[in-house]
Amino acid sequence: MRAITYVQPGGPDVLTLGDRPTPEPGPGEVRVRLAFSGVNPTDWKSRTTAQPGPDGQVPGQDGAGTVDAVGEGVDPARVGERVWVWEAAWQRPHGTSAESTVVPARQAVPLSDDASFELGASLGIPFLTAHRCLTVAESLPDRIAPGSLTGRAVLVQGGAGAVGNAAIQLARWAGATVIATVSGPEKGELATRAGATHVLDYRRQDVAAEVRRIAPDGVDAIVEVSAAVNAAVDAQVVAMHGAVAMYADDGGAEVTVPVRAQMVPNARWQFVLVYTEPAAAKDRAVEDVRAAVRAGAVRVGEEAGLPLHVHPLADTAAAHQAVQGGAVGKVLVDVTA
Repeated sequence: MRAITYVQPGGPDVLTLGDRPTPEPGPGEVRVRLAFSGVNPTDWKSRTTAQPGPDGQVPGQDGAGTVDAVGEGVDPARVGERVWVWEAAWQRPHGTSAESTVVPARQAVPLSDDASFELGASLGIPFLTAHRCLTVAESLPDRIAPGSLTGRAVLVQGGAGAVGNAAIQLARWAGATVIATVSGPEKGELATRAGATHVLDYRRQDVAAEVRRIAPDGVDAIVEVSAAVNAAVDAQVVAMHGAVAMYADDGGAEVTVPVRAQMVPNARWQFVLVYTEPAAAKDRAVEDVRAAVRAGAVRVGEEAGLPLHVHPLADTAAAHQAVQGGAVGKVLVDVTA
């Protein structure tokens, strides 16, 4: 099979296209013939720092395609099933930047017939991360479903990013009032298309004052991409028993929190890394995201505020560069091209 591999950490130039043996599924595993691979920040970060195994590493955590083989203990009826894949390369050599990958059966999630493979490859890390961010507050339920966030307010810091877009879509599906911050009108339009109830330009508006005007009692969940920059604002607007969920360190690697100001609301400042979150939380997230897809509540593309940037498999290095350079939207690799 054709696959992208790297045998040592480094820049995009370490990624090479070549032939690898098509992997065979072991007990409890399925093999997926991939259509698209999703590219995330952790893909290029891992490529630059992690030492691959002796046979090299195929990058790519997320993807979508069709099950074409199953291992011992897996229902043979799954062959032919359309699926989306999550965490294919997490502590495993067979990522999604290849024509086929092998994953534990639970990591190949049935994909509705009316959902595109482009959508399936965009789910994984962004949507599972967003789900975690929306469910860690003590005041909120641990499931996302229609009505589960009715009467609640959510602040998405960075509403035009992939995780921000996912958080907006999931929170609106659940009935929340969603306030999104952006850096300008073009990104504001993307957040609006995603479904944000209110969009604030943090370069031109007083975010804390505007959030308190919209949600006088504060926001129950803050989906935070840049805690080092936004901590002071977050501390002013988090609601009683609310949570600031920090899933990235854009803008700085250290955060300063006003302790006493956060004691009064019993606020929670939660670090989020989807790979190591509790297994039960991950299972709930997968189930809820699958339900949102079945309900047609999750979309990708310009009309959903998430422009798609598609590269052929041979140009995976360019796809990594695009993500590292801050491409607005979702970067995909067409594995069949």
